[in-house]
Amino acid sequence: MAIVKKKKVSTTPKSTPKENGLKRKLEVEDAQEAETPKVVKKTPKKKPLKKQNGTAATPVVEVEATPSSENGPKKKKKKVVKKVKLFEEEEKAPKQKAQLIDEDDDEEEFNIGNLDIQGDDDDDDDLRDDYSDDEEDEDNLPIEKKSAALDKIKEKMLKEGEEELQLNIANQEKFELPTVEDIEAEMKSAPNLEIVRQRIADVIQVLGDFKARRDPNKSRLQYVEVLQKDLCSQFGYNEYLMAKFMDLFPNGVELLQFLEANDNPRPVTIRANSLKVKRRDLAKNLINRGMNVDPAAEWTKVGLVVYDSQVPVGATPEYLAGHYMIQGLNSLLPVMALAPQPGDRVLDMCSAPGGKTSHIASLMKNSGVLFANDANFDRCRAIIGNLHRLGVNNTVVCNLGGEEFGKIRPNGFDRILLDAPCSGTGVIWKDQSVKTSKDSQDVQRRHTMQRQLILSAMDALDANSPNGGYLVYSTCSVLVEENEAVVNFLLERRHCELVPTGLTIGVDGYTRFRDYRFHSSLSMTKRYYPHVHNIDGFFVAKIKKLSNAKMSKQEVLEKEREKQENKKKSQAEEDSSDDKKKPAKKAGKKSKEDSDSEDDDGTAPFKNVGSGARANKKRRNQKKAQAKQDSLKEDDGFNTVGNIKKARKVKEFKARVPKRAAARTGAKAVKNKRKKMLAKQQ
Repeated sequence: MAIVKKKKVSTTPKSTPKENGLKRKLEVEDAQEAETPKVVKKTPKKKPLKKQNGTAATPVVEVEATPSSENGPKKKKKKVVKKVKLFEEEEKAPKQKAQLIDEDDDEEEFNIGNLDIQGDDDDDDDLRDDYSDDEEDEDNLPIEKKSAALDKIKEKMLKEGEEELQLNIANQEKFELPTVEDIEAEMKSAPNLEIVRQRIADVIQVLGDFKARRDPNKSRLQYVEVLQKDLCSQFGYNEYLMAKFMDLFPNGVELLQFLEANDNPRPVTIRANSLKVKRRDLAKNLINRGMNVDPAAEWTKVGLVVYDSQVPVGATPEYLAGHYMIQGLNSLLPVMALAPQPGDRVLDMCSAPGGKTSHIASLMKNSGVLFANDANFDRCRAIIGNLHRLGVNNTVVCNLGGEEFGKIRPNGFDRILLDAPCSGTGVIWKDQSVKTSKDSQDVQRRHTMQRQLILSAMDALDANSPNGGYLVYSTCSVLVEENEAVVNFLLERRHCELVPTGLTIGVDGYTRFRDYRFHSSLSMTKRYYPHVHNIDGFFVAKIKKLSNAKMSKQEVLEKEREKQENKKKSQAEEDSSDDKKKPAKKAGKKSKEDSDSEDDDGTAPFKNVGSGARANKKRRNQKKAQAKQDSLKEDDGFNTVGNIKKARKVKEFKARVPKRAAARTGAKAVKNKRKKMLAKQQ
């Protein structure tokens, strides 16, 4: 009897490349053997299989090949028999798939992923595997059984993946912090940016969970120094600015987002000129011109974003006709906060190149008076050109220093916009030189100039204006020294207060920042960041002037208290003096009666009797003049609104000669000259 070898058969009937090669070899050998006659005797032998579930398994038939003659090569024939046998077994294997599964259920592991799920629904036996339950399968439909089995496999795969992930995290190498000297030596040569970027990510990860991931021998300051050096080499900033930004954004992820946003340009935006066209009509015209535009944001009614354009944005007929102005969205914010009204007297203290000025004029509907000032004469030409193109005709262009307006026009404006010169740390993408050119001295100079400008602007504002008295201060910087510190300085020096800006977007300003402690009302200011709002870094504050006094709010309150106390004292003194004067008047009456009797007697001296009205009027005028001079010397800002002390003219010497004497002397001299001349002629 031939020995039947048990062979594990895969459930998939697909043939492998080895089997394909084996088939080709068999075909070649069969062709060679066909030339020599052979007699093959087949002896089928059946072997009964074990019963399973009460049914007998089908027998396995083995085929034996015996040579017809002994002359042929034996090795070759044996090899052929084995190959044919293997090939026949693999052909029978797919047909007996279900039988083998039932037979070798305990020996082999069945994979449900290899099942043909799209088969007939009657083959429920194929769905029974290690993940299914027989009791549940009886109640569920076949499609539910398949879905449940797949869900269980998916859960198992997810669990294994999570375990593998945790194992990888546990086996991960611990980050070793290099020293500052090593990083400085690395920066002298061309640094590998990939290594620097990976080190930045590792340090930020350690600082995020410093207690658990720190190196016991390293302090937080060392990690921060390494991070600062790497960020400077990665993004190209100097150490001063990078330290300021790290203080401003203590979260490392947010700091990276801010630095990356500074390198990316903002989208091109334009402002529709409402004096000439509506935004809807302008958008239609630009789309027909070949520009792809959309409304800029929900908070503005005049802004448009230009995604792409087939024509230059600054050379279209609409631009030349003054229908729009190329302007960033951040420059719309201070004008919206100022909210000028038609008929107001408005000053734009630093107005070049005229974008915000033209926006103010459009909101005022070309009414009232608008002063556009700039200290640079060349930039004033740009203001004039833009105002002419946009159709603005209520504006006066000035070329003065901003500090002069507090002296020239004190209390002369209803609303003032001060977009102060700054370091430009919010618009780094426009000027990359800011990364290395700004230092502490430059920021301090800007801080000093901004304080002078904001004091002058507040002095030029009229607190008694019926619908005004507002100052809007804005900068294109994100540094606290140029924003909250300047506004807090103004609150300490003048009688004013912060009011809500009326803007729906923005981050609240700082009331506490490291060593700074600001007024609590500074939370009403607004900050804008490029990585949060997709506009340039900006700051906006709106301030209302409460009185024209040149002193702080606290000093004004103390002055008012003193005035009230003095008033009360004076009233009390007047009351007491009235009480004392009443008996004195009676005595006076008696004395007058006595004097009258004396006069009657003729013993009293003679007195000039008259009304004295002219002398009393002169005395009153002298008192008024003296009081006015005293008030000019001590001007507290309450009662003398707009009074300016004028310089007195220098008195010239004039000879005072009577007119008659001058005329008489002149006529006599003429006569004498004539007489002398006549005498000489005779």
